[in-house]
Amino acid sequence: MLRFLTAGESHGPCLTAIVEGLPAGLPLAPEDVNGDLARRQRGFGSGGRMKIEKDEGEFLSGMADGLTTGAPLALRVENLDYKNWKDRRVPRMTIPRPGHADLTGAIKYGYHDLRLSLERASARETAARVAVGAVARKLLAEFGIRLGSYVTEIGGVEAAIPDLPYAELWVRAEENDVRCPDPDGAARMEARIWEAMRAKDTLGGCFVVAATGLPPGLGSHVHWDRRLGSRLAAAVMSIHAIKGVEIGEAFANARRPGTQVHDEIFLEDGRIVRRTNRAGGLEGGITTGEPLILRAAMKPISTTLNPLRSVDLATGEATVTKYERSDFCAVPRAAVVGEAMVAWVLADALVEKLGGDSLKEMKPRFAALPTNEPASFGWGDAGEA
Repeated sequence: MLRFLTAGESHGPCLTAIVEGLPAGLPLAPEDVNGDLARRQRGFGSGGRMKIEKDEGEFLSGMADGLTTGAPLALRVENLDYKNWKDRRVPRMTIPRPGHADLTGAIKYGYHDLRLSLERASARETAARVAVGAVARKLLAEFGIRLGSYVTEIGGVEAAIPDLPYAELWVRAEENDVRCPDPDGAARMEARIWEAMRAKDTLGGCFVVAATGLPPGLGSHVHWDRRLGSRLAAAVMSIHAIKGVEIGEAFANARRPGTQVHDEIFLEDGRIVRRTNRAGGLEGGITTGEPLILRAAMKPISTTLNPLRSVDLATGEATVTKYERSDFCAVPRAAVVGEAMVAWVLADALVEKLGGDSLKEMKPRFAALPTNEPASFGWGDAGEA
């Protein structure tokens, strides 16, 4: 129902994105995109590139008088670093870095300069995704759906996440540069990153993306590719260096018996409720109405100041990698990209559920969706199925 495509290279003039399928009548302004772009740039352990860029989104089409028209939306994010590279003679890159797409891209496309792989495979591309995700977030907000993220672990340092509403966790996460809502954990994470920087190494970690206000019934159980869990996992796994995704307490649940895993169903004040949310807001690939909880694991960034062993493809001789500018730890920034991809999938599922070509059509349909009240199922009137 919704589609987007990004284009652009790390050191090209700009990144662009085309978004198709947005309903008409969605209010949009550059500020709706720029806030998330700024959040993506912030994070302890970031490299020098973030001191050069000041990402801002520009709408090129699909808008009139501050509202979407239903036509494809075109977005642009300028690369300020382009002016530092456009007239520079850059030597051919022939030594692939382990963990990057340097070698695999060259094998697939027949490159004789590994920089062609580097330019498109760079995580710089996620700036365009965050801009697109911000548009999706604005659409979700029209229906009372909110989402955010926080970091739970960096380099083996785990935080003690307080038992607070998600909205408060999101606010606390923005109060420090590792985006962790536990101040003590945040301080220990920063210290761990400092250790890695002094050792000329890199660190990975884990973050959580959560969404609240979702209605029950988004997604589907009838086809593998329409299950919302599979769509979310694929979207988040597409982010650079993300190597694992779980919905709810998936890995912990795998070690428990079923009676300690499944979220029992109760009737309270005429509503069906769950007193736990171990499933992370999904059952059978469909939203339950509980908060959606997704956790992602990010490997350490592949570019390290300490050289790694490799082979020079030009000579066929063993050698070591040459350093290319990069982050020491990108987990706090990746969490914002995770929000963007989750927002996109949820917006797509919402449009799929409601249909309609404009917000004016969608909102009455949203109001008419079945809730977690048994009476809203209509069984009392319809008799047996």
